[in-house]
Amino acid sequence: MKRRLVAAVATFLLLGFLTGCWDNKELDEYGYVQAVAIDSAEAGRISLTTHFYNPASKTEMTGEAGPGTKGINIRTSGETVFDAVRDIPLYFGRKAKWDHIRVILMGEQLARSQNIGEVFDYMSRDHEPRGTVLPLITEGNAAKYLEIKPFIEQTIGQQYKKMETQSARYSAKSSNIPLYELAIQLKGVTEVSVLPHISKSGNIAVVSGVALLKKGKLSYTLGARDTESYMMLSNQYKEGILEFPCTGNALAEGQVQRKESFEVFTLQSRTTPHVKDDTVLVDVGIRIRGVVGELRCSSINTIPDMKRFEEKIEAQIERQIRHTISILQQQRLDAIGIGTKIYRKDPTLWKRWKPTWDERFAKIRFDVTVDVQALNSGLNVGTPFGKEENERP
Repeated sequence: MKRRLVAAVATFLLLGFLTGCWDNKELDEYGYVQAVAIDSAEAGRISLTTHFYNPASKTEMTGEAGPGTKGINIRTSGETVFDAVRDIPLYFGRKAKWDHIRVILMGEQLARSQNIGEVFDYMSRDHEPRGTVLPLITEGNAAKYLEIKPFIEQTIGQQYKKMETQSARYSAKSSNIPLYELAIQLKGVTEVSVLPHISKSGNIAVVSGVALLKKGKLSYTLGARDTESYMMLSNQYKEGILEFPCTGNALAEGQVQRKESFEVFTLQSRTTPHVKDDTVLVDVGIRIRGVVGELRCSSINTIPDMKRFEEKIEAQIERQIRHTISILQQQRLDAIGIGTKIYRKDPTLWKRWKPTWDERFAKIRFDVTVDVQALNSGLNVGTPFGKEENERP
């Protein structure tokens, strides 16, 4: 009985030591970062624009609805990113909290002049920013993109995150690269990395295209159409719409729309390098499954009609793929990882080829094969909407 009493008293005393707030941090000590824009400043300094979440928005205080009221921009600068971060309390009165940051924007001027690995070192080394945060390269100065008001999200940081992830998933006209994956790319043997690109038109931002970096510096930017091909070549294509022109005399008199479309459900691709006699041949195989999106000048009423329709798409995709490959070869940018596959298969050969790989990549011959299967013609019949089934374009 005495032992039980002693144990109970000891437990009670220990619980007393566990109470208290010796390491407490109040909410009003922190500002929660949603996005950050990094630009170059004078004398080699870093300009940092940090976008904070503002819980006490104008909407709650006045009842006036309006987008973009939950964001606050604070501008600082320093010789390093960390120095600029620690100066935030001088202007904001709160310490920056990075656990919930959505995107990191980097201006193209800084990306061209400095290795982005050096700039992102703080974001990857500090314990607060997550490896899943999404970096983007901006057309022009990055800070101005944080001045844009979001359409539907509460902050522009969240807006950009959704724009990047959804455009990569549903249109394949941009990529979705988190910070941890960028770190892997920067350590790759070909020294080529890829980031999503964002541009500005008036007061609207568009996440479209990808920025190609060589040794951590911005080298070239692919447009939306070539980004689609890049996503195919790198086997990152999820869903999207393929457009292709009407052929021959299929256009009706006075017809304005000259393209049809095909909705992609699945796309699988492979790039297989073959080394022979000190040269490289790459087989590219692309397998596409989907449904008819729009018909304007084609008629699909029979199996041969469907076969001709599929062949037309295959020819268009092959031309598109070859065009993108030619750009990558002209720019000496192995963004599709051919060198990486050679390295994994034969490290000794790669060690010999690496010093001249850029020139060797520019001379590679690519054999492209595209296989398209249209699963059905959608809810409508296989003729353009508004035409009779027996009416042939």
